[in-house]
Amino acid sequence: MTETLMCWGFDCDDGWYDLIDGLCFAITEYCISSGFVVPEVMQVKEKYGGLRFYLGAVQKECFDAVHNLIDQAENQSYKICEVCGKSGEPNKGGWIKTTCEKHKQND
Repeated sequence: MTETLMCWGFDCDDGWYDLIDGLCFAITEYCISSGFVVPEVMQVKEKYGGLRFYLGAVQKECFDAVHNLIDQAENQSYKICEVCGKSGEPNKGGWIKTTCEKHKQND
């Protein structure tokens, strides 16, 4: 708990599984193919309706590329239902959560 927050698991619903899995794969592939150390995931959560994905130390030579991949995934999360993975959008009131029509909460 003092080194990583992953002891709490993923703090988001299962609908983003494919998005997070794809992000992890992209980061790993980029780092390995470029000869960099694959950074450790420190925290994965939902905040304000979007994905937040935090890493430990990233080598400065690959920092921009890795964080660009994270930015892309975080931006995509605002269009993916956090519950089921279908197309969605953030609600407009209360606790902000990105959901499809089926999982939409009252605004």
